[in-house]
Amino acid sequence: MSASTPRLRIKLRLEYDSPLILGPGKAELLARIGRLGSISAAAREMGMSYKRAWTLVEEMNTAFADPVIDSARGGAGGGGARVTPTGQEVLRHYRALETLLREAGAENLRALNALLRPESAA
Repeated sequence: MSASTPRLRIKLRLEYDSPLILGPGKAELLARIGRLGSISAAAREMGMSYKRAWTLVEEMNTAFADPVIDSARGGAGGGGARVTPTGQEVLRHYRALETLLREAGAENLRALNALLRPESAA
């Protein structure tokens, strides 16, 4: 890719009739909670407030038939969070859709790129 070729980023955003929008932010939050075992640590790593992360987790937990995150409050024994099997499935399907769009749509994405004005001319 040359310096004058625009860099394309695909951001998949799924909008449901329920008050749920599943996009890259929530997918990344799920992945980081799974890796770190903590909502607050995942939020910190993403540069997001704990309150915002908790709101997103509650939104997902309410929208899906089963919770996507199980959490325990901190205290003497410590807290923590884990991605449930449903959450793992949600993340797996979301990532599969991203891959499908990127791979199956590669020709169309290249065609759209070809129609863009070169950066040097902008």
